[in-house]
Amino acid sequence: MSRTFDSPKNLHDLATKIKNWGAELGFQQVAIIKPDLSEASKNLRKWISDGYHGTMDWMNTHGEKRYKIDKLVDQAMRVICFRMDYLTDEKMVAVLRNDDKAYISRYALGRDYHKLIRRRLGELVWRIRQEIPNHNVNQRAFVDSAPVMEKPLAAQAGLGWIGKNTLLLNEKAGSWFFIGEIYTSLELPIDIGKAENLCGNCRACNSICPTNAFPEPYILDARRCISYLTIENKHEIPEEIRPLLGNRVFGCDDCQIICPWNRFPTKSKESDFKPRHNFDDIELLTLFTWNEEEFLFKTRGSAIRRIGYQQWQRNLAVGLGNSQGNTEVLAALNRRLEASSALVKDHISWAIKQQRKKLGHISN
Repeated sequence: MSRTFDSPKNLHDLATKIKNWGAELGFQQVAIIKPDLSEASKNLRKWISDGYHGTMDWMNTHGEKRYKIDKLVDQAMRVICFRMDYLTDEKMVAVLRNDDKAYISRYALGRDYHKLIRRRLGELVWRIRQEIPNHNVNQRAFVDSAPVMEKPLAAQAGLGWIGKNTLLLNEKAGSWFFIGEIYTSLELPIDIGKAENLCGNCRACNSICPTNAFPEPYILDARRCISYLTIENKHEIPEEIRPLLGNRVFGCDDCQIICPWNRFPTKSKESDFKPRHNFDDIELLTLFTWNEEEFLFKTRGSAIRRIGYQQWQRNLAVGLGNSQGNTEVLAALNRRLEASSALVKDHISWAIKQQRKKLGHISN
């Protein structure tokens, strides 16, 4: 017998179930909105016109699909937004202060979040369909994928506010969390709870940035951002910026670590987010000596693998150039030099020069 789900009560009951299911599946927050992305789309277009997106040309594609949810998912009327904490360790500062260690952004220490959250959201999509088997509903889950304006959506849903470091901040959870969405054609009741911006006069995140990537609060110049330079950027890292990267070889968390709202972070209970292969506390030289087969094996199921072995070596070479160094580091760089691609060779040559200066082989 067909069940009708277009009454306010039935839709309200379903919305409550969705939030309960989300909690069962490990999400710390679930909220439903009827989005308005008009202001966010205007800000994005201005950001792109200023050239702050670097080589990320995909940010300027897909047209209305990015701003109008029914253009991406037919007949979509609501967005269900989700938040999941991911922080599992507290070694960030100690590793950053050790020039011989490799700093990897905390989100990438464990299993690739795309896989975990996509699976959980897929389970939710399935449960909704099971709840209304005879109701024709269009739904699609997203996790940092497709032309979805995740942060503006999450901010409208009350999951946090977009801070001066352009990250989503939550009064209770700081910013160490992932977000995901389900677009749906169900006319679910919406939540009214947009978070107040609590950044105040603080500009710690902008001031701490090693590469001065914030031309002004709330604006990020990706071309100077370490996360962009080490992950999205497929080419050479500008030589004048290399010394500023320090030991950061995959992403950067400085603007999160310094944020007052991250003083007491909530620890994730997800075992999949726990560090693998000592990625939270490992020597640069150890990682640099991996061959491509080792890299592919040890980054299996990790977000790190997406940059590929050549970019990994490029980033590590810069890290070694910035390290305290010793003759062992210099020897490792020299051994890898001739067998490397042109991209990696350029960065290894630079690192060798830095190491020779430190070891007194040539004058400054």
